[in-house]
Amino acid sequence: MKKMSFLMAGLFACLFGNAQEDTAVKKVNYPVGYNALFNVVYASGPGWEQKLDLYLAPKDKGPVPIVINIHGGGWNHGTKESQTGFSTFFKAGFAVANIEYRLTPQATAPAAVEDARCALAYIVKNAAALNVDVNKIVIMGGSAGGHLALMAGLLANDHRFDGNCKGVENIKVAAIIDKYGIADVNDWAYGPRITSKSATRWLGDKAKDAAFIKSVSPINYVTKNSPPTFIVHGDADPVVPYQQSVDLHKKFEEAGVKTTFVTIPGGLHGNFPQDKNSELNKSIIVFLKELNIAK
Repeated sequence: MKKMSFLMAGLFACLFGNAQEDTAVKKVNYPVGYNALFNVVYASGPGWEQKLDLYLAPKDKGPVPIVINIHGGGWNHGTKESQTGFSTFFKAGFAVANIEYRLTPQATAPAAVEDARCALAYIVKNAAALNVDVNKIVIMGGSAGGHLALMAGLLANDHRFDGNCKGVENIKVAAIIDKYGIADVNDWAYGPRITSKSATRWLGDKAKDAAFIKSVSPINYVTKNSPPTFIVHGDADPVVPYQQSVDLHKKFEEAGVKTTFVTIPGGLHGNFPQDKNSELNKSIIVFLKELNIAK
């Protein structure tokens, strides 16, 4: 584990009193000069706290872009500790925030959306202390994490799910990276292609509330002002219908939003072959370079 100077450690202890290093987490290899802070509390409520891990670039780099990463798992399982593949972003000079969120059955919808929004608000609010360029925030996730990344970014300054993190205005992201995410929750719960008990369980007592289901479906928030969005999906995905990403991409195109859609031929639900993942990572950085986010 790379060590911070005593002075720097003291500074972070003051800024993030609940942060702690945890040797039990799965190791993320981060560059020399970066500082790692684990289990920083970004949101809380009665009987619960939500935490994120931070990998921060050296101060002498000046404010840097950051990617907020959200794990998948059908909103009912998964951990931030399972996420380790950030080398592409470190090489491009990014800081990383890797978040957890409330899962079913601890909390049903819209809790996970609320948490994703609070994580984004936390980064915006603390950008200066984190040495982050507030104009270069990227939010990314896979599967249910892709859904949450889309929701957090597309909501922009619609604060309907921000009750746990009030007072942060001008919430925005520079780009969204959606990896085989759920764009239409109703379709995933009740559609003709693939139906998921994960969706109905996450919706809980709102499982038959059409207006609510629409409100937690990213495809309904696409406008001409939406952030540029990179989408990837395997066309043989047995979990989340490939057509969801096809439809989402069409929405972005119709709205005139910059978007890239990468199809992985024969690709399943993530776990793409190594060569495909390598190509995908290069494509993501090209996309971010075109937006002047990555170097």
